[in-house]
Amino acid sequence: MAITPAMVKELRERTGVGMMDCKKALTETGGDMEAAIDKLRKESGLKAAKKAGRTAAEGLLGVKVADDGRSAVLAEVNSETDFAARNEKFIAFVQQVADTAFEQGTDDVQALLDGGLEAAREALVQGIGENMSVRRIARIEAPVVGAYVHADNRKGALVALEGGNVELARDLAMHVVAIQPQVVAPEDLDQDILAREKSIFEAQAAESGKPAEIVAKMVEGRLGKFKAEVSLLEQPFVKDGDKRVKQLLADAGARCLGFVRFEVGEGIEKATTDFAAEVAAQARGQG
Repeated sequence: MAITPAMVKELRERTGVGMMDCKKALTETGGDMEAAIDKLRKESGLKAAKKAGRTAAEGLLGVKVADDGRSAVLAEVNSETDFAARNEKFIAFVQQVADTAFEQGTDDVQALLDGGLEAAREALVQGIGENMSVRRIARIEAPVVGAYVHADNRKGALVALEGGNVELARDLAMHVVAIQPQVVAPEDLDQDILAREKSIFEAQAAESGKPAEIVAKMVEGRLGKFKAEVSLLEQPFVKDGDKRVKQLLADAGARCLGFVRFEVGEGIEKATTDFAAEVAAQARGQG
């Protein structure tokens, strides 16, 4: 596979490693971006790489929480530009999506569109002149549910608890938005993720030249630290760094049943346009 400058640039942006090292890693892994990242992590001690395309699309989040604090809905609606996302009609449509999903007790996007929202979406597209899409909906039911959406309406979370109260659940939803845990508890981590991290830690530790038993302890320690860093219960609480989330819950006699976190555009690859090249191409077409 040919290694393009764009691939090298992406790897450079995601890892911060030099261009030549990025090109070498891509060449040796046959252009596999994730394998190249793993290789660079093993060789350079790089802790982690940025995710690609996290802020690739524009749009807003909408939220609806039940008056009794036992259920909530979080919805993401995308637009082509930030300008459109600030349009009052678009903002109203986002809330309409959340409200309708809540009323119908569903997280099925297609069912909502087929049930009447598609006509509203098409009217919005015609009125604003941009494509709009309802990307995803999350719905949580539990004895206690809390929701938090950041002021820019681009990051939000829902948290489900057994015990505690809505205020605690909302505080934890704020924590989830800010700190971005991957799972509730270390034991919830996918084994494939753990195996990948372990192989990287083993390669890094082996470079120390220390005896095998010391290397094994180093790997065990780093893996334990990784589990704590990405697990909600083991993280220092965002509003009180001296207390871990699990202690906060224990003090309140509560248990976290789960959470969901949305960030507008995460995981969507956004096409980039070379404006100068586009103008030149148009000029050639006219000539």
